[in-house]
Amino acid sequence: MDILHNIFYGFQVTFQPINFLFCGIGVLVGTLVGVLPGIGPAGAMALLLPATFHFSPTSTLILLAGIYYGVQYGGSTTSILVNIPGEASSVITCLDGYQLARQGRAGLALGMAAGASFIAGTIANIGLMLVAVP
Repeated sequence: MDILHNIFYGFQVTFQPINFLFCGIGVLVGTLVGVLPGIGPAGAMALLLPATFHFSPTSTLILLAGIYYGVQYGGSTTSILVNIPGEASSVITCLDGYQLARQGRAGLALGMAAGASFIAGTIANIGLMLVAVP
C-alpha cells in the first residue's frame, strides 16, 4: 500500500502546471540538442544546469529528465533522416531507419522510433518504481 501512496504522490507533483511546463521545455530543448551529433544528454544537462539554480529542486529534476529523454529521441531523428547518429544509443537506428527513409517511409520510421522510445521508457520507469526503495 505504501508504494501506491508514493506513486499517487508522484503523480500529484508531476501534474502541477509549472512542472508540465518544465517538462515540455526540457523535452523541446533536449530534442533540439539531440539532433546535434556529439553533445549528448550529459553535455546538454551540464550546459543548462546553471540556469536551474533559481528553480525548485522538483522542477529542476523534471526539466533535466525531460532534457535527457528529449536528447535520446532527438538522436534517433538524425539517425533516420541523414544516417548520422545523434547519440551513441542511436547507432543501430541508422541501419533500419535510414533504409526506410530512403524508401520514402521516413514518417513511419520516426513514428516507430517514438513509439518504441515511449514503450521502453514506460516499462523502465515502472520497473524502477517497483524496485527502488523510497
